[in-house]
Amino acid sequence: MLPTVAIVGRPNVGKSTLFNRLIGKKLALVDDQPGVTRDRREGEASLLGLDFTIVDTAGYEDEDANSLPGRMRMQTEAAVEDCDVALFVIDARAGITPLDEEIARWLRANDAPVILLANKAEGKAADDGVMESFSLGLGEPIPFSAEHGQGLADLFQALLPHLDREEFQAEEKEFYEDEEGAPLKLAIVGRPNAGKSTLINKFLGENRLLTGPEAGITRDSIAVDWMWTSREGLDRPVRLIDTAGMRKRAKVQDKLEKLAVSDGLNAVNFAEVVVLLLDATRGLEAQDLRIADRVLEEGRALVIALNKWDTVENGSALYQGIKQALSDGLAQVRGVPIMTVSAASGKGLDDLIHVAFETRTAWSQRVSTGVLNRWFETALEANPPPAPGGKRIKLRYITQNKTRPPTFVLFGTRLDELPESYRRYLVNGIRKELGFGAVPVRLTLRSQKNPYATK
Repeated sequence: MLPTVAIVGRPNVGKSTLFNRLIGKKLALVDDQPGVTRDRREGEASLLGLDFTIVDTAGYEDEDANSLPGRMRMQTEAAVEDCDVALFVIDARAGITPLDEEIARWLRANDAPVILLANKAEGKAADDGVMESFSLGLGEPIPFSAEHGQGLADLFQALLPHLDREEFQAEEKEFYEDEEGAPLKLAIVGRPNAGKSTLINKFLGENRLLTGPEAGITRDSIAVDWMWTSREGLDRPVRLIDTAGMRKRAKVQDKLEKLAVSDGLNAVNFAEVVVLLLDATRGLEAQDLRIADRVLEEGRALVIALNKWDTVENGSALYQGIKQALSDGLAQVRGVPIMTVSAASGKGLDDLIHVAFETRTAWSQRVSTGVLNRWFETALEANPPPAPGGKRIKLRYITQNKTRPPTFVLFGTRLDELPESYRRYLVNGIRKELGFGAVPVRLTLRSQKNPYATK
């Protein structure tokens, strides 16, 4: 027999849409009006190779047991008693309602494991609802869109521990190997004539991109697919993105150059890792720091590459000087990888790609709430938050709500008075202690009641 998953929630939050999504066909009726589903409906679901029986239930309503809504609620309660795991669906755009809170209290009192799905989470209009759902005391919500199929990978990851069967292990391994095997989207940016196109041509082993001594040859952002053979002999796909040279804004007068720079900045948004290529013979300039800062603001992982290194004299002193200048100029992200390369000879290029893949792994990783909060407790003990005006700032708990870039939400009281220096202390601790290295880490502060207080 397959394990059973029950979908529960108040009326009209998208339970039947989720049911249809998981079974792969429109078996359950769906409509904007609440109360369409009355009986329990079962179907065979498959999610990324994970097979289970899914049960669609009527919207949970607080009505007399003898009434029709009351009898429908009893059907829902029976489904939860019989299931291996319950999916509690809320409407992220509508936010948390009193009925949602009542359902959460009932689910916390049951033995069935509960996964919280914040449905209709497409777009920014749902962000507040997703954050608010932490208050239900059912752990970290999964932002989801049953209508558009967003969040299926996160749902798979959440379901797997509860539906742990031997036949699922191979499916899990295959799924994550597919994720790891996705092409690395690598953008090369920098000032004009730093050697960006030459670098990509060297990777490819052919003169795929036009190069020359004239600055500003590249105008369009050019994406080229390439296969890199790793040190372990594995073929790893890479999408290389060449961009136009980025000069200081005041020097950009030509309309085509303005469009080219804009196109390059847009390419950064679609990259995973960005290599800022510097001409080592010219050292580090203010424009390089501006470009690096823009990359980090967009949440991309950054690697610095010092090109033409084979022509540099007194390289050790130059390297240390650039390293110190980057540390001072990019104080928000210390320790960005700095590689020395030669696009002309190919020296250091294999190491550059290797580091780019490692950086993407750090940029994409997720830390479990348990591990994160154990680190958090240790960090608070080592350095308690200040008490401005004699009133203590209470930091209750922290969770990671996004990856790529890693994004964390800190809950507590009086967070508007938390000094920026303490916020940096936490961010630096996350990077250092939890393995995120120098990738950009975002920390959002939320004054919210503790969801575990009533559990």
